[in-house]
Amino acid sequence: MDLIVETKFTWQACYVKYHCGEKVKRILCTGAGGPAGINFTKSLYIAPEKLFLAGTDSSEHFLKLSQTDVSYHVPRAKDSGYIEKLNEIIRKEEIEFLHAQPDVEVEAVSENREKIETNVFLPSKKAVRACQDKLESAKMWKTKNVPVAKTVEISDESDLKRAFEDLGKLIWIRARHGAGGKGSTPADNMETAAAWIRYWKSRAVTWEFIAQEHLPGRNIAFHSLWKEGELVTSMARERLEYIYPYLAPSGIMGTPAVQRTVHDEMVNRIGTEAVLAIDPDFTGIASVDLKENSKGIPCVTEINPGRMFTTSYFFSYASRVMRKDYCANIPYLYTRLAFKETVPNMPKYNVLPADVYWIRHMDAPARLVKDGKVLGAMYE
Repeated sequence: MDLIVETKFTWQACYVKYHCGEKVKRILCTGAGGPAGINFTKSLYIAPEKLFLAGTDSSEHFLKLSQTDVSYHVPRAKDSGYIEKLNEIIRKEEIEFLHAQPDVEVEAVSENREKIETNVFLPSKKAVRACQDKLESAKMWKTKNVPVAKTVEISDESDLKRAFEDLGKLIWIRARHGAGGKGSTPADNMETAAAWIRYWKSRAVTWEFIAQEHLPGRNIAFHSLWKEGELVTSMARERLEYIYPYLAPSGIMGTPAVQRTVHDEMVNRIGTEAVLAIDPDFTGIASVDLKENSKGIPCVTEINPGRMFTTSYFFSYASRVMRKDYCANIPYLYTRLAFKETVPNMPKYNVLPADVYWIRHMDAPARLVKDGKVLGAMYE
């Protein structure tokens, strides 16, 4: 496979190493053509310093959407040449820090971090493995008394019977590994649950499945940044509506169309406990998903380690517009820590006001809204 490079902005691609006398940091973001990668790189472009950003994507089509100064086509993360292609780009662009954004690339970079020829700022290998295994992480949270959805491993149809007995009349079937609601659907009877799993297996996928109790309450995301077991800052948001929800059996997609910031002491406490239960020395990004049970208690459903939520630019942009600073620009704070720099003193929780909305849809620039008033748009 040839190395394909696309230059988005000629003058930026010819970046000098110094800007106004200061050395320009050189950063590589994988998955740069996807929504999460775009949100990450846009966050860095509104940071209070000039940065040089290179991006990669395994899709030649989505590579065209990358916002980075230069963009490279690379193999898929599970391909044998993936790490060497990253290193080739790292050498060519003199990259000082690598951020892996898609889940599968976080896994590949984490497992091969000793082979990566630049710096990363990731949780430990053990922490990444645990977070990316929904069954293993659920066991860890249960052991540490962190509220978590009751979970049953599904190996055959006898396990499904036990799941309905243990979890109730409505259960949630999902893939044990993977992001974005992979392999998930609600099921209220054995026939539906068994047919769902048989369908995926008939397509020759090798997924393992779990069943979890149905959690009817709010769907919350707790975005947090850590350094050696210390919480640097965090912000929680509630997912209210989804992009094309009717395309998923569950009505829940991987990313929201409407979301709002929330201040909730229980969410903050449980989100923090969930991360420290995985690793008391957790470092890097922990994107915690929680859903409330019938008693209103937020239960952890998963942690996405080492990568940003899809809409990280929401907080970054709100920080610039509402706080006039970068204290909620988590991608930039994370980058500073990766470069062993200090960050400002800031709240560990609720770094933004409550009830700030981020409203978006396909081909519609996201709008920042507070008290019914539009404060700005994503591509202004």
